Amino acid sequence: MKTNEGGLDRILRILVGLAVLSLAFVGPKTPWAYVGLVPLITGLVGICPLYSILGLNTCPVRKAG
Repeated sequence: MKTNEGGLDRILRILVGLAVLSLAFVGPKTPWAYVGLVPLITGLVGICPLYSILGLNTCPVRKAG
């Protein structure tokens, strides 16, 4: 699979994923906080399956120079 997330997209996903996941350890300690694993993993890997299904791509195209 090709990377379909750009740099800013990946950073935001990682930050949001960590913030939501932290709710499992501090705060309300709800199991729903593990949903934060989804944006965290997709941000770390750089591939979003939903983007692939919808045909979206935030990764900049690199041109050969």
